[in-house]
Amino acid sequence: MKKENMKDLLQHLFLHHLTCSLGKNPAHACRHDQYLAFALTVRDLMMRNWIETKETYAKNNPKTINYISLEFLIGRSLGNALCNLGIMDDAAQAMKELGLDINELRDEEVDAGLGNGGLGRLAACFLDSMANLELPAFGYGIRYDYGIFKQIIQNGYQIEEPDNWLSGGNPWEIRRPENTRIIKFGGHVEKIRDDANPHRRKWVNTQDVKAMPYDTPIPGYLNNTVNTLRLWSAESVYGFNLSMFNQGDYISANLESSLDQNITRVLYPNDNNYEGKELRLKQQYFLVSATLQDIFARAKGQNQDLHKLYEFNQIQLNDTHPALAIPEMMRLLIDVENFTWDEAWDVTTKVFNYTNHTLMSEALEKWSVSLFEKLLPRHLEIIYEINFIFLRQVATRYINDADRLSRMSLIQESPEKMVRMSYMCVVVSSHVNGVAALHTDLLKDGLFRDFSEFFPGKFINVTNGITPRRWLKKSNTHLAHLIDTKIGTEWPKDLDQLAKLNDFAADTDFLKEMACIKRKNKKILADYILENNGIVVNPDSIFDVQVKRLHEYKRQLLNIIHAITLYLQLKDNPQMDFVPRTIIFGAKSAPGYAMAKLIIKLINSVAEVVNNDAEIGDKLKIVFLANYRVSLAEKIIPAADLSEQISLAGTEASGTSNMKFALNGALTIGTMDGANIEICEHVGRENIFIFGMNVDEVCELRKNGYRPQDYIEASPLLKRAIDLIRNNFFSLGEHDVFRPVLDSLTYDNYMVAADFASYTEIQSQVSQLYRNQAEWQRACLRNIANMGFFSSDRSIREYSDHIWHTTPCRVSVQKSKELPLWAYQVNL
Repeated sequence: MKKENMKDLLQHLFLHHLTCSLGKNPAHACRHDQYLAFALTVRDLMMRNWIETKETYAKNNPKTINYISLEFLIGRSLGNALCNLGIMDDAAQAMKELGLDINELRDEEVDAGLGNGGLGRLAACFLDSMANLELPAFGYGIRYDYGIFKQIIQNGYQIEEPDNWLSGGNPWEIRRPENTRIIKFGGHVEKIRDDANPHRRKWVNTQDVKAMPYDTPIPGYLNNTVNTLRLWSAESVYGFNLSMFNQGDYISANLESSLDQNITRVLYPNDNNYEGKELRLKQQYFLVSATLQDIFARAKGQNQDLHKLYEFNQIQLNDTHPALAIPEMMRLLIDVENFTWDEAWDVTTKVFNYTNHTLMSEALEKWSVSLFEKLLPRHLEIIYEINFIFLRQVATRYINDADRLSRMSLIQESPEKMVRMSYMCVVVSSHVNGVAALHTDLLKDGLFRDFSEFFPGKFINVTNGITPRRWLKKSNTHLAHLIDTKIGTEWPKDLDQLAKLNDFAADTDFLKEMACIKRKNKKILADYILENNGIVVNPDSIFDVQVKRLHEYKRQLLNIIHAITLYLQLKDNPQMDFVPRTIIFGAKSAPGYAMAKLIIKLINSVAEVVNNDAEIGDKLKIVFLANYRVSLAEKIIPAADLSEQISLAGTEASGTSNMKFALNGALTIGTMDGANIEICEHVGRENIFIFGMNVDEVCELRKNGYRPQDYIEASPLLKRAIDLIRNNFFSLGEHDVFRPVLDSLTYDNYMVAADFASYTEIQSQVSQLYRNQAEWQRACLRNIANMGFFSSDRSIREYSDHIWHTTPCRVSVQKSKELPLWAYQVNL
């Protein structure tokens, strides 16, 4: 479609929705009305392709990917849709002619925070890439009423407020009541008398809940594919009890409905208590049962033989949260479809694949047998049977090895009888993948060593990736435009093309343009910091950034202690030759994670002292940006000079923020952990700041007996920084508030003290290189140019080629002159 026609179409649809969909006089519409109308306008442009995509899949019956994730950290959809449709400039001009600023409309959208961090953001990137690669795919998740909490900071402490992201309406979703599913809980299991199938059972006297689907379009980049993300919301089967209400029992009239809806009320309810654990298990089963019923219904609608379900569908379990899909698949096939155990087992072991996202054994989900007996008695029977058959195989191969049987059992016997969900995923899934080369090696050699030996070839690696559409083209428009002028406009679909930028490493004018864009982005972030934190920061200082989930293994503590030592050096010698630095944090802690929340308090307390010390001025500033989220990340990442990826080696599975920062021209300071290793290999050791112990050195130190105090005593600056904290220098009004943090350093699980000297030394090298802006910018260019490997498109191709064995299914949309104006699709 010609640009002029597109502009006119956008304006026509916008005014139509403002008046006809929202019932507003354009002259009296508020900003939120304008956003809703424009979002509906953009959704209209995807609608015909969305319908055609579904029709194409139904007609061609291609092998389909079903991606199940308890998290989808989508962020904002408007800008992403405009980017993928290729109409960002047209939309900006169309709104400008109506007297509106498109950026203000985009800022009106609330982030869909249906995830906690990298896991959920990865899922969103993967959906984008599947659509971009024209792969038939469905995403399945939960439509939480309240997403990841809204974080506010009061007196330095994290305070959680509900994230009521749906309060203003969600123009991107469509409710699908015709696809409602019924989910069962509780009850008991009965044998079916005289049934020819000895494994078949009846699950009776259950408490039933309705799963209501809401569909969101996921557009590919400059193609006709629009895949679907289906999110399930819990509703009561029986709804409002009018009889009780009429009797005056107003609370009981709504009680059952409210309890059912609680299942999808909140993302990750605190599971520090029994009720929280029960609700989380309900959430997980609710998601997988609704999803599998949906897959079965689609398969039957397309006349697929369920005995060969795996030939038409692959199911990817994004971490252990959806593991209940395995016994649920067996239940549906045996109890509902009347498969024999062997027939059901054949399908189940060929249809599922499992992605592991953690090296932390404590993060691998385990559920108590007693909770299973209460909520999912039939599934516990199936898990016991799977375990019995599997252990029989293990016992046959490893004769008289009781320790191995105990280690590999799906059931932990003590101190409490628990179901090991990750073990079940490994045993049943066709493939198990880690998310970085080191992570996969550590899974095979450590966490799942017994299983790797038992199932040779089952474990493979697929290093994570990020979508360049959102994380460069959309979020860093000036840099994206500069790249377009140098190497063309195809790189968002083929990120390997960025390698052509290596030819400009000696082009001083190009490097200066890069530096100019970086400073412009830093000025935007500086303005945001001033508006939201009241802190004036120097855009010419090093923007040293660590934004990610707050966890001890990510070592925000190492960063803030180093900041204290910089402060001490400046206090010792205010006239020292010091490269100005702005240290920026953004992180949310899990509500029940006391130590992580105390580290947030420490960061803010240190910032309060440092930022108000007139002697220091703007040489050193510390900023904690509250409520870190996708839309804020899109503002922070293009402005960063230095990317802190400083987890203890062997603890971070992959990381993806490291990729986002490098793609936007920030230099990484990091350990040889997760995907840092592969980033180092691709950008060159000379273009990344590597410090600290590697995995083997960490293991050796633990083996020999790690004594943190030895390292603290050996570093006068580290000791002084710790003493400042101990002496309440940063907490004059709250005596000993940081005692738990100091106590943690006496055993120092994540070896902050051991890596501190190396970290301090490499930070000095950072400052030294920053003085030479030409060399700094050249290193930044090398990072951008060599990030092609880290596209999520590459990740999805590897999944497709090595795990799912799927092929693209191109969607063709016939243009028609008879279509009315409102039915036009973008001509891609």
